[in-house]
Amino acid sequence: MLYSIIIPCYKSSHTIRQVVEMTASELERLNRVPFEFILVDDYSPDGGDTICELRSLADEYDFVTVVELAQNAGQHNAVMAGLNEAKGDTLIAMDDDMQTHPSQLEKMFAAFDEGADIVYGYYPHKKHSGFRNFGSWVNYMSFRILINKPKEIKTSSFWIIKRFVRDYVVQYKSQYTHLQGLFLRTTRNIACVPIEHFDRAYGQSGYTFKKLVGLWSNVMGFSIVPLRMARNVGLFFSVLSILGALAIVLKKLIAPTSAVGWYSMMVSICFFSGLIMLFLGIVGEYLGRMYLGMTNNPQYVVRDVYKGKNRGN
Repeated sequence: MLYSIIIPCYKSSHTIRQVVEMTASELERLNRVPFEFILVDDYSPDGGDTICELRSLADEYDFVTVVELAQNAGQHNAVMAGLNEAKGDTLIAMDDDMQTHPSQLEKMFAAFDEGADIVYGYYPHKKHSGFRNFGSWVNYMSFRILINKPKEIKTSSFWIIKRFVRDYVVQYKSQYTHLQGLFLRTTRNIACVPIEHFDRAYGQSGYTFKKLVGLWSNVMGFSIVPLRMARNVGLFFSVLSILGALAIVLKKLIAPTSAVGWYSMMVSICFFSGLIMLFLGIVGEYLGRMYLGMTNNPQYVVRDVYKGKNRGN
């Protein structure tokens, strides 16, 4: 059995060697061999420091393969690039910053050996900022509502999956990848293991507010709940407007001299115009993504796959 460890790399020249070497040592200790590492450089904007370090690792270790992307694709698409390159029967995803610590693999493998198709390591106590923790909570609640994710499933970027899960997931070709949604489409035989969340070994998270919102919005590719919400809200306000019109007619019949409020009318116009634009935007987002899917907009573009001088390219 071959184990594939997939690590998306973004400005990780200071940490990736430690991640690879510690993980390899831990896998050997657990007798999880042979193994391969698929290191995906997500177009790191650090003057080539990351890709140089990744190539150095590939030259030094014959179990390291480097996938260099030609432009930034985002974490989930970078993992998809790694999944497509991986040859393993069991696949593991980790981060490049030592927060998904190799020492926690033993706990996750214990659950995996009991027959789970997917094992998530989740953090009862996170070492993220308050902003990131709030974003994680919003993401968790959104998925519960939008794709009916079971309450007991807690997720992170640290997971182990079986080969058949990978084989299904890589069939997804849309640019708007959300691995959690793909996993839930594949199987509900999912185990969640509490693990320790370590501090970042170096630097800060590459996620900005814009990137977090973009990742969250990818859930739209796995749910039509936003469209149903738009329909239901539209129906509610249609009924409300009919009742309001009846109330105005009755008021005029009872008190013909009563004045009609200009301010209330303007507020109503602005409010309902805003709702219309919001829901048109939701529908437009779905249509836009359908269009980009039909034009085969890629998840990622591979510049090069590097397997070291001792193995050839």
